[in-house]
Amino acid sequence: MSDERDGRTATTTAPSHVQLGLGRDQLLTMYSQMVLARAIDRRMWVLNRQGKAPFVISGQGHEAAQVGAAHALQPGKDWLCPYYRDLAFCLALGMTPLDFLLSVFARAADPNSGGRQMPSHFGLKRARIITTSSVVATQVVHAAGLAYASKVRGLGEVAVACLGEGSTSEGDWHEALNFAGVHKLPMICVVQDNDYAISVPHRLQMSVESVASRAVGYGMPGVTVDGGDLLAMHSAMRQAVERARSGEGPTLIDAKVARFTSHSSDDDQRRYRPQEELEAMLRKDPIERFRIYLQRHSLLSDSEDESIQREATAQVDEAVQQAEAAASPDVADLARHVLAEVG
Repeated sequence: MSDERDGRTATTTAPSHVQLGLGRDQLLTMYSQMVLARAIDRRMWVLNRQGKAPFVISGQGHEAAQVGAAHALQPGKDWLCPYYRDLAFCLALGMTPLDFLLSVFARAADPNSGGRQMPSHFGLKRARIITTSSVVATQVVHAAGLAYASKVRGLGEVAVACLGEGSTSEGDWHEALNFAGVHKLPMICVVQDNDYAISVPHRLQMSVESVASRAVGYGMPGVTVDGGDLLAMHSAMRQAVERARSGEGPTLIDAKVARFTSHSSDDDQRRYRPQEELEAMLRKDPIERFRIYLQRHSLLSDSEDESIQREATAQVDEAVQQAEAAASPDVADLARHVLAEVG
């Protein structure tokens, strides 16, 4: 399906968002969520440089894939087993900037982990976001378990697991997908393939161009999608959700995205990525790409865009102030949720 998202001549009668049944309000919500995620992400780096955030792991460049996928789910019903770059996904499902920044400052009121986890190790009970582990790929096993429970109990819930392409080298990933395929579980595995497992490029991680080609080994469809195209990602995810809810089983989606920053604040990608590669990548900003699409179809004016940008900055400013002023955890609670509580 060709359209004007990349400046190409349209060959379809209706724009992509019309074909998908998406109205202006929903499109602007998606755009606003991407802008907010980027604003929070950038502020994390500032806080890190100020010595206030000890660790940053960024999702810049992944926003379209995450928001596009999130809007195909039913918040509060479906489950997300995220990985550490899923800030935009979590925001789209109901996490607030304050929810996240309380974890960055390790405050007692942090709903992710009570200040116990590293930043970007998401978890939010009310939004059905399952706590993230630092051990990569374990979340896929959790998603398979949730999907199995949904099928056995007839709940109609879909479980989504996100991870990077490097994590597909882990045994947990293979075992979870095999289990999901055998039992035709309502599960979707979204691989956000940014071409680097820390400093190791895709070509040294696997001999296939797309992780999606491995899906046949587990008896499920494999879909490769341009993760920088929000509408393409939403379409692929919607089809996977429909398949899962109808009892047809799991889907593996390989979303090709770009990682704008180093792997984390403890890494320097300039040591292993050529400068021309970094410059070319930054010209493929998914937020800018979607903004151009919205403006081309008269769905977003310059003044509205400026308002969205200002509102995102204001939300982040307020959340940082509240989180920084919040109380730290009580030392007496150190073993809470770690050891059994008697009495």
